[in-house]
Amino acid sequence: MHNSDEPARMQQFRQAFMEPADRYSPIPFWFWNDQLDHGEIVRQLRDFYDKGVAGCVIHPRLGLSESIPYLSDVYMDYVETAVREAARLGMQVMLYDEAMYPSGSANGKIVETNPAYASRALAMRRWSCTGGRLETPIALKDGETVLAAQAVRHCADGTIDLTSVATLALEHDTLVFEPPASETWSVLLFVETWSHGKIRGVYKGQDDGQPFAPRAADLLNPDATALFIELTHEAYYRRLHPYFGDTIIAMFTDEPNLLGRGPVSDLRPWTHGFLSYAAAFGLQERDLAALWLDAGETTAAIRSSYQAAVHERTVQSYYRPLSEWCAAHGIQLTGHPAHSDEIGLLDYFGLPGQDIVWRYFEPGDGKGITGPHSTMGKCSSDAARHRGRRRNLNECFGACFREPHGWNLPADDIKWYMDWLFVRGVNMLVPHAFYYSLSDFRKHERPPDVGPNSIWWPHYRLFSGYMRRMSWLMTDSVNVTDVAVLCEAERLPWEAVMSLYEHQIEFNYLEEQLLLRNSAISDGTIRIERQVYRTVIVDQPQRFRSETREALERFADGGGTVLALEANDSYAPFARFICPAERIEELDLFADRPIRLEGAASSAIRTSVVRKEGFTCYVLVNEGEERWAGRVTLRHSGYAERWDPWHAGTETQTVERLTDSSGMSFAAAIERRQAIVYVVDESAPPQESPVQDEPNLLETIPLSAPWTVSLIARTLPDQPEKVTSGLEEIAASDARAEEPFVLTALTDWTTWPQLAHLSGTMQYETVFDWSEERALSGGTVQLDLGEAGEMAEVELNGVPQGTRFWQPYAYHDVSGTLRAGENTLRVRVTNSLANVFCEASLPSGLLGPVVLRRYGQTE
Repeated sequence: MHNSDEPARMQQFRQAFMEPADRYSPIPFWFWNDQLDHGEIVRQLRDFYDKGVAGCVIHPRLGLSESIPYLSDVYMDYVETAVREAARLGMQVMLYDEAMYPSGSANGKIVETNPAYASRALAMRRWSCTGGRLETPIALKDGETVLAAQAVRHCADGTIDLTSVATLALEHDTLVFEPPASETWSVLLFVETWSHGKIRGVYKGQDDGQPFAPRAADLLNPDATALFIELTHEAYYRRLHPYFGDTIIAMFTDEPNLLGRGPVSDLRPWTHGFLSYAAAFGLQERDLAALWLDAGETTAAIRSSYQAAVHERTVQSYYRPLSEWCAAHGIQLTGHPAHSDEIGLLDYFGLPGQDIVWRYFEPGDGKGITGPHSTMGKCSSDAARHRGRRRNLNECFGACFREPHGWNLPADDIKWYMDWLFVRGVNMLVPHAFYYSLSDFRKHERPPDVGPNSIWWPHYRLFSGYMRRMSWLMTDSVNVTDVAVLCEAERLPWEAVMSLYEHQIEFNYLEEQLLLRNSAISDGTIRIERQVYRTVIVDQPQRFRSETREALERFADGGGTVLALEANDSYAPFARFICPAERIEELDLFADRPIRLEGAASSAIRTSVVRKEGFTCYVLVNEGEERWAGRVTLRHSGYAERWDPWHAGTETQTVERLTDSSGMSFAAAIERRQAIVYVVDESAPPQESPVQDEPNLLETIPLSAPWTVSLIARTLPDQPEKVTSGLEEIAASDARAEEPFVLTALTDWTTWPQLAHLSGTMQYETVFDWSEERALSGGTVQLDLGEAGEMAEVELNGVPQGTRFWQPYAYHDVSGTLRAGENTLRVRVTNSLANVFCEASLPSGLLGPVVLRRYGQTE
């Protein structure tokens, strides 16, 4: 409900939220993994668009027919069909630059064209040498060259002494060294060699470990990248150039890997002439042993120099050429690097990205804020914020199934991952993946399908609508925080920010290079793009450059605050040190943060505050497993609304003004798997209301009467890939099962004979009485199904009440549909495809207890 005095501009803002444009749609990976058909491509695209999906990434995938050679005219014919239909529908397309991944090898065509462009590496071969002459022949394989031969002395503490390094010469392909008596030495041979890394290809026999897996290319070699662009990017452009910059918006590069997959063990990325290149970063020939062996205090610095050289060479030989090509052709470079925290490499992405994969973090036990992968949401969003990029993406849900069943990825987890991304500022989702085909082995290649072959596809507009609304909200908005956490190009501190998340203290990762290169420091602020920081947190001061320390000192001298999480003498004159036992949220500089929560278990609530079109939007996400109820206090006041982006519901939020400030507060509750947005117009007065008591629970009515049950859809035995789960499919299906039967108690249907591995839809129906006294009493009535496995659709007296995909399986108020006398409740439950595809026996059906709860005010 909305107040009649609501500002007119709020109505316009709300309408844009309710119905965002197609450009905010999810853009899923579309796995082209079988024999393609022009008509089927068109049909699937139209089906996507009908479900609110207005884009795709065309992704050649394992299982593609061998009759369709990659990048051939035949292949391009299919791509052109897809792009032409997408243009007709107004959809956006991203082209994927590989077949399949990691990127840069053109399905092996780079190495086929020039074998010298195969991935290179540096190997160290070692011989122990103590108190006696070593003489050993050296046999090199084809393509190998000796970079250096050395002898190095071992110290008593197990480290090596780099000051003792002796350069050796090969004598007639023999390595000779005689160490001083009573000392332990090693003879080391450094050999440039092939990594023998591969990529996952798209044809039979080209997967990991298979004999025809394509060889990975040398991404540190700019000539190999130039060939990659010629074979791939130029081929797409020659065929599709009329669509570039309009329908085709980006080229997706996927986790480039310098060594390829499955390389020879214990190698270091390398290429011809790399030692001379790395010398500019401080790496010398005598330092090579420290890339493998402990050289004491100098080890970290040497390895850091090497990594800096590799990073910069990767940028110059791979990312920069791709980025420049995309810009010159009217599209953006997008995708993501190989690692979750490589924020520096995103400098060259017009559309920065990252990817959630393999459940490296997941719901429960604070796992969403634990570990280095927990930084990836902020990696892409903060890279975009600090570079003035409007959008950033995440390739999400890939192989995020619950072990051990590849198809056990419930919508429950999908919602958690979506919320995890949006509250961290990601504003474009690339779901992994929509499968062209589930034929044969394809259904088990990085499952599951999270689109047209999922049980929730008939209801996918709920998912696409949610993604659109949240993407719209987080686009063209300014993040309201004055806290920056200093980071490196390849390291985002995660332990340092756990407490910030738990106490709703928002922050952004600020890269050291951007602090020095792109930021303006004055009057106690750091300004970069549209962000202004007054507090900088430094977790390990010793890791950062002297120029960085000097910049932070200027910042502090002007009135800014530097918080150091470790003691450091050089930071002592200007930084404030936080000992491990100190509670960061109690520091005075966080006392006036934009949002504060009061209530038990608020540590599971994540928040983000953004300014968009003159409105302040407070995003609250429940990342935990329990309902949260408490009090929300906002720093500023104004007319406020409560928006539910999943149900597309909005209502006026009444508040109480704070007597000691300009803020306001109100009682709030956030269910498990719920996100709520509070939108405030500070130019209009708030709708004030005195504190109101929560409605009382008057009674709980269990619906324990017998249930009439019938199996109305199942996975068809002769079509194991097709699941009929939507109402239209059920009506048209001949898959009706046994006659209805009666249950006196709700149980998991996998415990019934013959149904242990059934995937399908079961309908439950019961009739109950609702007294006239209850019908006339007013108040609200909640319907709670208890537990279900896993998607529930409800009709009450023939009126659809909606679909639920996760706990709580509850319907807030059904009082308007209840009637005095006899009422009929019908529940359709569709269970996991893991039961049929993986022979699992996951909990299935309506499990209950099913209850009605009547709320109202007592006399």
